[in-house]
Amino acid sequence: MMQDIIHLLPDSVANQIAAGEVVQRPASVVKELMENSVDAGATNIKVVIADGGRTLVQVIDDGKGMSESDARLSFERHATSKIGCAEDLFSLSTMGFRGEALASIAAVAEVELVTRRAVDELGTRIVVSGSQFEAQEPVAAPAGSNFKVKNLFYNIPARRKFLKSTQTELNNIVTEFERVALINFGIEFSLSHNGSEMICLPPSSFRQRIVNLFGKKINSQLIEVGVSSSLINVKGFVGAPESARKKGALQFFFINGRYMRHPYFAKAVIEAYGDVIPQGEQVPFFLSLEVDPSRIDVNIHPTKTEIKFEDESSLWKIICASVRESLGRFNATPSLGFDDDEIPDIPVMDMSGGQGAPVSAPKISYKTDYNPFKNRTPAYCGGDTSWETLYEGVSDKRPTLDLSPFEDLPEQVVVPSSMSTESGEDFLLEEYLPMSQYKGQYILVPVKSGLMWIHQRRAHIRVLYEKYRKQLQERNAPVQGVLFPERVELTLSESTMLDSISEDILSLGFDVSSLGGGTYVIQGVPSGLDGLSPVKLLMEVLHAAMEQTADAKERLYDKLANAMAKEVAIVAGQVLSFDEMKSLVDELFRTPLPSRTPDGRVILYIMSDNEIERLFIK
Repeated sequence: MMQDIIHLLPDSVANQIAAGEVVQRPASVVKELMENSVDAGATNIKVVIADGGRTLVQVIDDGKGMSESDARLSFERHATSKIGCAEDLFSLSTMGFRGEALASIAAVAEVELVTRRAVDELGTRIVVSGSQFEAQEPVAAPAGSNFKVKNLFYNIPARRKFLKSTQTELNNIVTEFERVALINFGIEFSLSHNGSEMICLPPSSFRQRIVNLFGKKINSQLIEVGVSSSLINVKGFVGAPESARKKGALQFFFINGRYMRHPYFAKAVIEAYGDVIPQGEQVPFFLSLEVDPSRIDVNIHPTKTEIKFEDESSLWKIICASVRESLGRFNATPSLGFDDDEIPDIPVMDMSGGQGAPVSAPKISYKTDYNPFKNRTPAYCGGDTSWETLYEGVSDKRPTLDLSPFEDLPEQVVVPSSMSTESGEDFLLEEYLPMSQYKGQYILVPVKSGLMWIHQRRAHIRVLYEKYRKQLQERNAPVQGVLFPERVELTLSESTMLDSISEDILSLGFDVSSLGGGTYVIQGVPSGLDGLSPVKLLMEVLHAAMEQTADAKERLYDKLANAMAKEVAIVAGQVLSFDEMKSLVDELFRTPLPSRTPDGRVILYIMSDNEIERLFIK
């Protein structure tokens, strides 16, 4: 007789499976514990980290605390204080509700909780390791809760192995810390790592909390938004048009006090700016949305960072309109209207004609005997008019081919197979004598199989990338001191990243020193970058590193070298001499992959002889 094969999982295994959804890294623990503290009504929340959260994540608050039985029950799966029936799922206004966070954390770490309610004389200490209760005892403790999460994933070596470097995990913790601290601006927060305090945030206004987290410079760029409607209330701040940047913009949405990601609504904000900002650039925004909890579903994602709205299209329009109204009010976008106190004095027509004179329509006079064909001899009938007059105003320049399709080069690059076996000098015709430049963007080079178009900026990016990549590997980039050192204010995330890649920044040729409090001074830049802004260049490299998710140093080197190359490469429209074109083409074909940029964009296209001949068949 065959045995049954389906059975119930032990609670410890079920908790570990749940932990895979809720606890992905130390930053996940920080997020869950901080949100619990906020829900507990805390006015002071301290976050203490050791070794990027690998060995310790500690969150201390002065909230309402828990009784002895509540403290024990909080580590059980599906234990929650916020849901009594299914209908409660659609009226939630607090952070955590799934009842799995503490159980999931305790399943993959060693957890110690010390908690006390203000009405109790003694508190409770509980120790749980791998879902197993090891101790529970009464202790003297301050009111509130103190969670210590030690040795995350100690019992799941495979998960622990996939944790990134200490600095990478710390960067992720800082990101989660900012998200919770930003919207809960009435609460005091602090963050410490390895015994050193990174930031302390006193209670403040929303605007001041933004400034405290992201630096004083952003204060002058903030435009207030505040609109109330029956569907949604929108309040917060957006950046002035001059704060737009290609990447690294600070963008935060909060729904009923909870951080969320929503690309659809982010497009509504950008849409409000219209043509005021360049296409493809982003602006910072810090927007808090208040919606009736019954109109949203917060249970579609384990970490609750994605939320489903009942009527997204209507909310999109309201968000776009509210941002546009604020931009217009602060003269950040052109407006066709007038302020109430600036209504122009438009004269009203006096239908009486002033001194009682009647208003009459204007009169038009014309010649009744005019004949347009009288006394005119057409040129083509042999009159006195010379035939040359037929071509007056016509340019004597020869017509040119419409080569507009090459403004955006095609994705497929046609490269003869001989290119992989022959050197660049053999592949190209001798001496490059017919080489020319087209519209300051492309270099035209006749080759054996046709005409090669080279995108000069992308070619320069490839050449510079290989140069900077080699300097990073050899760690010998020359540093050029600046005449006037420049100061730069960095956010907590940016300064954390800069500290983590300081050696790599130095190997690129930057000399950057910290003055404390997120302020740095640039004393040296890579040589050969005269005329470029050291601050802009450093920020470009820094944000490229922040976008890097992999921990491998080689991938980081790729990002840094590519960012440097893009910033330094020649721009479209720059006229090149023959020697400059020849030098650029020579260097391009000495690189390992001359047909593509480091990020995969097309550099060259060969228009074959057959393609050219087909243009003249008719």
